[in-house]
Amino acid sequence: MSTPRTMRAISQDVLGGPEVLKEVELEVPEPGPSEILVRVYAAGLNPTDWKHRAGGGFLRTPPFVLGWDVSGVVEAVGLGVTLHQPGDEVFGMLPYPHGVGAHAEYVAAPARAFARKPSGIDHIQAGALPLAALTAWQALVDTADVRSGQRVLIHAAAGGVGHLAVQIAKARGAYVIGTASSGKHEYLRGLGVDEPVDYRETDFAEAVRDVDVVLDTIGGDYRSRSLRTLRPGGLLVSILPTGTTELAEEADRSGVRGIEMLVEADQAGMNAIADLVAKGRLRATVAETFALADAAKAHALGDTGRTTGKLVLQVR
Repeated sequence: MSTPRTMRAISQDVLGGPEVLKEVELEVPEPGPSEILVRVYAAGLNPTDWKHRAGGGFLRTPPFVLGWDVSGVVEAVGLGVTLHQPGDEVFGMLPYPHGVGAHAEYVAAPARAFARKPSGIDHIQAGALPLAALTAWQALVDTADVRSGQRVLIHAAAGGVGHLAVQIAKARGAYVIGTASSGKHEYLRGLGVDEPVDYRETDFAEAVRDVDVVLDTIGGDYRSRSLRTLRPGGLLVSILPTGTTELAEEADRSGVRGIEMLVEADQAGMNAIADLVAKGRLRATVAETFALADAAKAHALGDTGRTTGKLVLQVR
């Protein structure tokens, strides 16, 4: 079956609410040197999608097609690609932030942004993983080097990044403390959380102590309050960088460390995630799926900030 000339995609001409998203017809891209063309089967959504749609991200000038999470099948390979062949099932994160464009029927991207999709999960599961799982992996493993027996505090532990971070920390042998509303505590225990904390009823900054690593997925005053939970020399990793040195300076004054990070496309990280999935140690919770044409409905749900796990567009 030959590749079509055009494809459906979700685009926007202006910044704003979910209503600015619309289905358009675009030309199917061609893979350049070291790139592959992927026929998209599923594409995850993340809070960064709603943020960029509204104008709070790195992409300020529409039109653009959002989305960084991809699971699909290699349609064609560009010059010099040896790792993937047409017909391979792959999943990965498009280079963040400017490699955006997953919410479409096809996407061209660097071959090394992708890993082989584990055979034991479907495209919906695989499409939910890349950005959130890579964020958690790069924060907890590459940056914090979480080890067995360490105490790890994960904020919004039932959220997209949080619920995957819990599983990654447990796979590393950590004792995990997770913040979430009380109605999600049973779910957290099922993921492996050792100590759920109801942030509505309990001041975690007073209740939690001697933590080795904090994963901050919320920002704001959570950062300063979280520093108080760390043991001397402990580390807070924030995935919401401000571009200032305030966190590092405040942490240093408290005898701890504070680091801001942005997720990066990373085949080694994707392979590690695929390995955890294959071993049954990591699985995305998919809260709801939407057809590509219903992307605006997915964004509206995402805007509420109350989703447990991930939202996914089922593209085909």
